Amino acid sequence: MRARFELADVISLFGAALLAGTRCTPLQLKVLGKISDCRTASLGGHEEVCDNCGTVRYSYNSCGDRHCPKCQSAKQAFWIDDLMQSTLLVKHYHIIFTVPHHLNAVCLHNQRMYYDILFAAVWNTLYSFGYTHYGSETGAVAVLHSWGQNLSLHPHIHCIVPAAGYTLGGEWKEIGHSGKYLYPVHQLSETFKGKFLESIKRALKKQNKIALFDGRVQAAYKTPWVVHCEPSMASAEHVVKYLGQYTHRVAITNQRILNIADGKVTFVAKDYRDRAIKKPVTLDGVEFLRRFTLHILPKRFVKIRRYGIYNHTVKRKMDLCFTPEKKSSKLKEKSHQTETKQQRFERLTGVNLCLCPICKTGKMITFRELPRIRSPGLIFHSFHNLHS
Repeated sequence: MRARFELADVISLFGAALLAGTRCTPLQLKVLGKISDCRTASLGGHEEVCDNCGTVRYSYNSCGDRHCPKCQSAKQAFWIDDLMQSTLLVKHYHIIFTVPHHLNAVCLHNQRMYYDILFAAVWNTLYSFGYTHYGSETGAVAVLHSWGQNLSLHPHIHCIVPAAGYTLGGEWKEIGHSGKYLYPVHQLSETFKGKFLESIKRALKKQNKIALFDGRVQAAYKTPWVVHCEPSMASAEHVVKYLGQYTHRVAITNQRILNIADGKVTFVAKDYRDRAIKKPVTLDGVEFLRRFTLHILPKRFVKIRRYGIYNHTVKRKMDLCFTPEKKSSKLKEKSHQTETKQQRFERLTGVNLCLCPICKTGKMITFRELPRIRSPGLIFHSFHNLHS
């Protein structure tokens, strides 16, 4: 069901004003344009008719952009289904690595460098702790988020870490049998802090930019860092569905937008300083869009990464860790390979996209294709006017 207010509406209303006062990159312009056009006549579509009651429906194509709030549900469902086949049947811990706001300027200076270093520091920390505490190489599935609830820049990485790994002798070993946490969180925080800041300093020196950000780096050294670790989770299915909540999130969903009026956008956000209670937040429309563009990732940047025993190149864990139940699930997976995308989506979500929304019994049949409308959207009109 279409939300009353959408991110596309915000772009339509405030996109031109954003471009007039803010220097946007070509990638940011492209993303905003795609979100604005998503599921509209601009992208074309098809006309459908119900084979039972004759109801006519016009369905327009999705933009498919990973920043678009309309295009994530199917991707998320398929990703969860794929990961379910390779998740180990062991306990898992949810660990969140967060960087203090002092370094946001460095992130804005070079997002790709900053996020690559963040991923590397997270995995290097987990890798070293696996060996020093349990003598094992474990693994992780890591997901980058760059935003806070109010759309501010707040880079952090969610990790699902299995309580198992391989010893130096190549033997399978389950770890973390006692205690609430897999690793001591204070030690984890200090190690992560040291690895991340050393890497940032090295990268900035290589670019001859250290003088610009040295004060911020020193402030980050003096700030306590907090790595959050949640207790172990139950079944492998629960682990995957839990992680799936984070994988395909975008900075703001349409359902969170409450109102657009008087040049302002009101949306709901959790206040973590007050027991995570949901409260309305109101921003100027242009400021809302400016904050959203902060979370547009570099082109082809990989925001979901697998490490250690969860890396795609590590195959030996399959033979050791798949129980008969798990093997039978892989046989089921093969039986699903002939599914169409619509059939797979229905199996995973229970939603039949072909069912007639009126009579609830008929099937919507494509009657004719609708061509794309070639006229550029508002964002591109404004861009060319400002730079012509």
